[in-house]
Amino acid sequence: MKFGPVSPADALGATAVHSIRKGGFVLKKGTVISSAEIAALQAAGVAEVVVARLETGDVSEDIAAAEIASAVAGPHVQADRAFTGRCNLFAQSPGVLVIERNAVDALNRIDEAITFATLPACKPVVEGEMIATVKIIPFAVGKIARERALAVAANARPLVRVAPYKIRQVGIISTLLPGLSDKVVEKTLKITADRLAPAGATIVADKRVPHDQAVLSKAIDDVLRAGAELVIVFGASAIADRRDVIPAAIEEAGGQIEHFGMPVDPGNLMLIGQAQGRPVLGAPGCARSPKENGFDWILMRLLAGLPVSRADITGMGVGGLLMEIVTRPQPRDEPVVAEQGRIAAVVLAAGRSTRMGGPNKLLAEINGRPLVRIAVDEALASRASLVVVVTGHQKDRVEDALTGLKIDCVHNPDYANGLSTSLRTGLAVLPADIDGAVVLLADMPQVDAALIDRLIAAFDPSKGALAVVPTIEGRRGNPVLWSRRFFPELMALEGDVGARHLIGQYAEAVVEVPVAGRGALADVDTPDALRAAKAELERG
Repeated sequence: MKFGPVSPADALGATAVHSIRKGGFVLKKGTVISSAEIAALQAAGVAEVVVARLETGDVSEDIAAAEIASAVAGPHVQADRAFTGRCNLFAQSPGVLVIERNAVDALNRIDEAITFATLPACKPVVEGEMIATVKIIPFAVGKIARERALAVAANARPLVRVAPYKIRQVGIISTLLPGLSDKVVEKTLKITADRLAPAGATIVADKRVPHDQAVLSKAIDDVLRAGAELVIVFGASAIADRRDVIPAAIEEAGGQIEHFGMPVDPGNLMLIGQAQGRPVLGAPGCARSPKENGFDWILMRLLAGLPVSRADITGMGVGGLLMEIVTRPQPRDEPVVAEQGRIAAVVLAAGRSTRMGGPNKLLAEINGRPLVRIAVDEALASRASLVVVVTGHQKDRVEDALTGLKIDCVHNPDYANGLSTSLRTGLAVLPADIDGAVVLLADMPQVDAALIDRLIAAFDPSKGALAVVPTIEGRRGNPVLWSRRFFPELMALEGDVGARHLIGQYAEAVVEVPVAGRGALADVDTPDALRAAKAELERG
């Protein structure tokens, strides 16, 4: 291919390499120059234009891109029309992307003019999703390079394909131990159903049995007999060894263990086996979370009918560190904790009291003290190391109600944008040596120092207790104590929402503290609620 500057008169039939704008004239890059463009260039006073001109043996960019894309595309992959040297490939059905990595590398080494990029191998894809692209960098490629590329594609065919999902019926077994709440099991079931939905798979059997080898073995057999094409076992206790309850039960059911453990974090404690010719997964604890983890990598491949060998699993280490999660120890960030560490109390007192019909509820008095003063007094009486109060609406009046107290007040100018802005403001001012924060709502006058102290006593990062929440007859209330590890996610919240969803998302890191009375559920949002709280507290 010839390439370089020429006069407009010598550019007939060549391709413009760069866009030219002069006066009102525009010549776009890639335009094949005709006599009309030559006349316009001359009229605009353009003396020189850089062009590319194909020679004998050259293949134009669009033709080469289209041919190579067609050659690399396998089942359930469709190539779009080539344009400006690019031809994109799309999934024709939902499934898992299968790529011949060595062949892709070989294709990209043929000639710098030819490039082929794909999504990550084994990525779940949906119908219509772009999965790969062929790009010819110059305006043409040599015939020999084009033929070598086609030969690589032919020898490895297909280079890229989509393996459609095949497994439709999944059985779930949850083992139970004292202390594992029904809510955790129900939440796990819902998260798993959501995971299976993109593959068109559903849960056809749901069994809950004691964490016992013999009982679990029978449950596995029962679920397989019920038609499950794949079985997932969520253990009440993590698998610690090939001889543990779950792998032993799989073998007792006539199955075998193919691999235990994987170099993906989160997801290390994954177990993959089979029974009666069907896959059985011992799920790691992270599979209870909707966030991507190693469990997803294995599950989606199995749903697509793809084999998962020991070599496949042990080859996942590069790229296997998926993310920093609050439940994973992070020694480089973790401060030295003495007993329960230094815990701050963050009192949110910025709201506008819109449901009160006018007055600022935080200034309403019970037993001669404003609500905001009651909340702060209790925080000060607790084991919290410091107390931060976030103000907003009627800032000066709220601060006046707290005169004389040893607290730090911080104003949230964005309080009208919702609770999340106050939470962000309060956490942002906490010292670096604070290990966690109890987040209190200033309109909950029945939350006392004793309740706050019970939350602080239950906080134990060394044992995975990273969030502590009070419960009354199974209902979760306030306040909630959050480890510093949650602070980035808490500060990323937006709008008038709290952090309740994080409790479900990180269920394995949450400790529930049963409490008596109704104080952890009783907030003062309306005049009726204020009257009820006043009557109860003044009576007491």
